[in-house]
Amino acid sequence: MNVSMKALPAAALLLFSLSMNSCQPHPPERIASPNGKLMAEVLLLGNGQLAYGVRYEDEPVIETSVLGFEFLDAPPLSAGLEITERASRFFSERWEMPWGEQRYVDNTYNEMRLGIRERQGLQRSFFLVFRVYDDGMGFRFEFPEQEHMDRVLITEEHTHFRLTGDHTVWWTPGDWDIYEHLYSSTPFSQIDALSKRNHPNLAQSFIPVNAVNTPVTMKTAGGLYLSFHEAALIDYAGITLEIDPVNLQMRSNLVGTEREDFKVQRHTPFHTPWRTLQIASRAGDLIESKLIVNLNEPNKLGDVSWLRPTKYMGIWWEMHIGKSTWGMEGSRHGATTGNARYYIDFAAEHGIGALLIEGWYTGWEHWIGHHDREGIFDFVTPYPDFDLEEVSSYAREKGVDLVMHHETSSAVTTYEAQMDTAFALMSHYGYDYLKTGYVGTIIPRGEYHHGQWMVNHYMRVIKKAAEHQVMLNTHEPIMATGLRRTYPNDATREGLRGQEFNAWATDGGNPPGHLPIVAFTRMLAGPIDYTPGIFNIKIEPYRPENRVNTTLAQQLALYVVIYSPMQMVADLPRYYEDHPAFQFIKDVGVDWEESRVLGGEIGEYVTIVRRERDTGNWFLGSITNEAGRELTIPLDFLEDGRYAAILYADAEDAHWEHNPTAYRIEEFEVDRTSEMFLKLAPGGGAAISFLRMHND
Repeated sequence: MNVSMKALPAAALLLFSLSMNSCQPHPPERIASPNGKLMAEVLLLGNGQLAYGVRYEDEPVIETSVLGFEFLDAPPLSAGLEITERASRFFSERWEMPWGEQRYVDNTYNEMRLGIRERQGLQRSFFLVFRVYDDGMGFRFEFPEQEHMDRVLITEEHTHFRLTGDHTVWWTPGDWDIYEHLYSSTPFSQIDALSKRNHPNLAQSFIPVNAVNTPVTMKTAGGLYLSFHEAALIDYAGITLEIDPVNLQMRSNLVGTEREDFKVQRHTPFHTPWRTLQIASRAGDLIESKLIVNLNEPNKLGDVSWLRPTKYMGIWWEMHIGKSTWGMEGSRHGATTGNARYYIDFAAEHGIGALLIEGWYTGWEHWIGHHDREGIFDFVTPYPDFDLEEVSSYAREKGVDLVMHHETSSAVTTYEAQMDTAFALMSHYGYDYLKTGYVGTIIPRGEYHHGQWMVNHYMRVIKKAAEHQVMLNTHEPIMATGLRRTYPNDATREGLRGQEFNAWATDGGNPPGHLPIVAFTRMLAGPIDYTPGIFNIKIEPYRPENRVNTTLAQQLALYVVIYSPMQMVADLPRYYEDHPAFQFIKDVGVDWEESRVLGGEIGEYVTIVRRERDTGNWFLGSITNEAGRELTIPLDFLEDGRYAAILYADAEDAHWEHNPTAYRIEEFEVDRTSEMFLKLAPGGGAAISFLRMHND
């Protein structure tokens, strides 16, 4: 990576001060963002409890909120504290993403580091560190090695967020096992996560208290946008935020385990993940923010030129719609040698870089509906009708990469015992991409997908994939927290209610308003493998009782709106053949020089443009909810010169429910002084390719 410091005066680059606390009450400690609009304040309450508050443009955003910890075998760290030292600094750099929504990222913040100590008793100490950016802030706790803190068993971290009003919130329940819930939109005081228990379409779910998962996004009555999450989650439990509707307050509720009486086990020295707050006066600024990745450490893998973002197809959707099966029961097995060759031929002809093949290894007929999932998959033994050697050789001959699939069935100890063998097979056949899955309750029993034990497992897989130079796509994951900066092979994740719910969910599938929420919530955590591009909207003749609740034009727009460096071309090849709109999928980029959000409101609509690396071509995606929408788009984001603009839009009579496949294609010659008018149908969208013309 190319990392460089901006030219700054030495005094501005690092400001350091050290002060010892006296017996008098310690005055509040404050740190402001570089532009001065955002201010964090840390103070000690009358009982010596640590607290903080946040202001934006001199108005409170987070009222005084307490901080602390409870431990299994030690007194809590809450009251009786003192601030012993303070250090502050200004930092600024510009670093390069090896792949991503943009090539270069500005990382500029003011940092305050406070030394905290118990006045009496064990006199345990820690540091509270705030980093304040123009677009938000993060804070974490750092515990140094010390006499009375070695093995630390945390039963709860008490990080509170006291809100200033009954904000509108877009939320999913604080499920310890899965993120695949639809979003709700309610006032904060009306959040009821417990009502989301026992959803019939979820393979696993556990919602112990009235809490929400992060990222959770809010809008204040004054029009300010807030999003709460965490960054750099390593060797710690994932966070949920418990709701106190009376006091308009959230408090951390770490994901636990049934096997232990504590939620986190660490040895000093260690630090917690960053607790993050993004703040914006415009909804689109939440998407453009790089706060989460900036709070992670730089690339630890060294040369990552082997990483190649790609579009990929899959023997996948046909299983979800019932055309074929994962296992060999019956006569509809999908992962056959012949079917793989068919997909490879199509991908090669149309410039699709890779192919995912699910159901190629034995064991699938023993999986769904069976409680004993230990040892049913070994990830190296193909079914008799799948010739791994022939398929791999044929893909190489055609210039198509293969995406390996490891569905662990959440038998995690079994998978860890087999990882070396499974990755060795990938290396032998030259696989550069891997999709993992964790459907079902975790084995060993008593662990949850989002607890510390699984956080550490996901990290082991990331590191093992890096050893074999493999890009990773994780399903049923822990939520992304920006680790793609530190481990750039950690490419994309599911972590939401994805496209497959449209194929088989009994509740009507994902409503048209789902993705205009996702863009401002889940997507703030990191890239999403949503699997767009379904052209057979009504899934006929396979699932006539199900359907995709968008127009075809919106399926195109998702390639720009919902970001992933591994972007699936999800439908069956037969629905793309000779279809004029398929040209947009062939043209659209997957790795970007820059991205901009031109407009949007949470749950209503969003319009995003992205410039492709190396080509200079721009692509626009715009999607809307159940309401139709008219937009005028100035093209001043374009560089100088002329562009061929190809518009893929909803037809005049298009409608997500009544006429979803009606579309039109129009071509224009434009430049940066032009404007384009978009008319989005209900549940619809628009996609535009801006291809540079080189004959100016």
